[in-house]
Amino acid sequence: MGKGVKVAVVGGVFAVMVGGAGYGAYNIVSALNGNGGGSGAAETRRSGPPDQDEVREASEAFFGAWEKGQATRAASYTNNAQEAGALLAAYGEEARIGRVDITPGAPRGTTVPFTVKATVSADGVSKPLRYTSTLTVVRGQTTGRALVDWKPAVVHPDLKDGDTLVTGESAQPPIEAVDRDGTVLTREKYPSLGPVLDTLRQKYGDKAGGSPAVELSIRHTTDAADTPLLTLAAGEPGTLRTTLSAGVQAAAEKAVKDFPESSVVALKPSTGEVLAVANNRGDGFNAAFQGQVAPGSTMKIITAAMLIDHGVTSMNGPAPCPDTATWQSQTFKNLTGMEPDEGATLANSFLRSCNTAFIKLIDEQPLTDTSLTEEAQERFGLGRDDWKTGIASFDGSVPASGGPDRAANAIGQGQVQMNPLNMASVTATAITGAFRQPYLVSPELDNRRLAQAKGLPAETSDQLKEMMRLTATQGTAQQAMSGLGGDIGAKTGSAEVDGNATSDSWFTGFRGDVAAAAMAQQGGHGGDAAGPIVAAVLRAGG
Repeated sequence: MGKGVKVAVVGGVFAVMVGGAGYGAYNIVSALNGNGGGSGAAETRRSGPPDQDEVREASEAFFGAWEKGQATRAASYTNNAQEAGALLAAYGEEARIGRVDITPGAPRGTTVPFTVKATVSADGVSKPLRYTSTLTVVRGQTTGRALVDWKPAVVHPDLKDGDTLVTGESAQPPIEAVDRDGTVLTREKYPSLGPVLDTLRQKYGDKAGGSPAVELSIRHTTDAADTPLLTLAAGEPGTLRTTLSAGVQAAAEKAVKDFPESSVVALKPSTGEVLAVANNRGDGFNAAFQGQVAPGSTMKIITAAMLIDHGVTSMNGPAPCPDTATWQSQTFKNLTGMEPDEGATLANSFLRSCNTAFIKLIDEQPLTDTSLTEEAQERFGLGRDDWKTGIASFDGSVPASGGPDRAANAIGQGQVQMNPLNMASVTATAITGAFRQPYLVSPELDNRRLAQAKGLPAETSDQLKEMMRLTATQGTAQQAMSGLGGDIGAKTGSAEVDGNATSDSWFTGFRGDVAAAAMAQQGGHGGDAAGPIVAAVLRAGG
């Protein structure tokens, strides 16, 4: 080649960049500034949404450069050339995707759907790749040009900010996760287990006895496990036994589908083994294990335990339920329609979920600002950041609070944060008297040390269990738990979240040796959404 000609490999294709001002020169600086090498200064700056011709021209130019592996040129037709260029270059280089053929569909306004057909090649093996995605054409803010609105999902619909595509030997060997009885657990049959299975593979793949596969995967910038998209050469999966129950998991998957943004966990109180974990969310976040939100009146299980343990009252002792209760200038109310009862016992106020009864009792001696925190940590094992479930989890938080939050915390508002895993564990501790840290994978596999707590006195546990039985048969949980036989108990909760017109729905309950807890964001009262989810899971676990 002559002087001034430079050659670079972009996306596996040679792109020739001619130096000087010769015909066809491509201005890299212009490309990185979103000008696409065009003479933007000489063009009339346009405004408003791109018209049909602009949408077609911009998308076709982008597709054409992408098909040819010209990552920098393709990126120049977007409104974020730097990020687009890096991901498009990785598409051809790290992901080893070539022979790209893009077929656009009919535009819908400024949005263009399209289908990608390509080939992924590594270690002498090639496999076809096919998927669909969309892009949107917008008006460039500085240039006035019609540009592709850049998002990683343009390149592949499963990509999010910071993600990239890679092809090669998997970081961890594949696993075949099985339930407690040996039934294989797959993301196809149990969709919300997908992120859990990815994490289990990342953490335990090298301990399960398998050999790595060669895969096209999404690599995340977070600690999340790689997400496999295409297997070029199958590895040998190792078998990983979990504590899950396929039957209970199936019921949990089905139950959360009826309520958006809902999550549920079921476990065995006698062991702490997790039987099911399911989420109905669009973001893949395991809110059942990692959520950090107010649990509403399900928190009254811990508050009632504190009152009993400190001798403030007992199940059959006084817990008056007035219309309102004031703590340090903040007034608390009950649910609309709740009749006051100045002669109520703790059991009666618990089964009706009377807020004011619990507020009125929190300033009794010998309670202090730290009493609820100590009860949660020492008796229920919460809030110490030491649970080792086998996957990422949040252990709950009940911070010591003065001022109005001391009262709000007692009814599951204020600064208290929980998730369904935490509340299922609370129920398990309440009915057995022993704290058994929940876990999904046996600690013997990696010599994990499970968290410890001293649990509850037998008389406290007996009273909590009986109050939960009354709540399930005569109180706020009666409707949701109707039709369930055997030894049952429950507690409802509604958590008000700032900015939301409808409260979050919470519910926790037990049936025999199964405890479960669920929440549904903006699901209303505890029995409205979370209650049916828990009841369905308990029915399957019975």
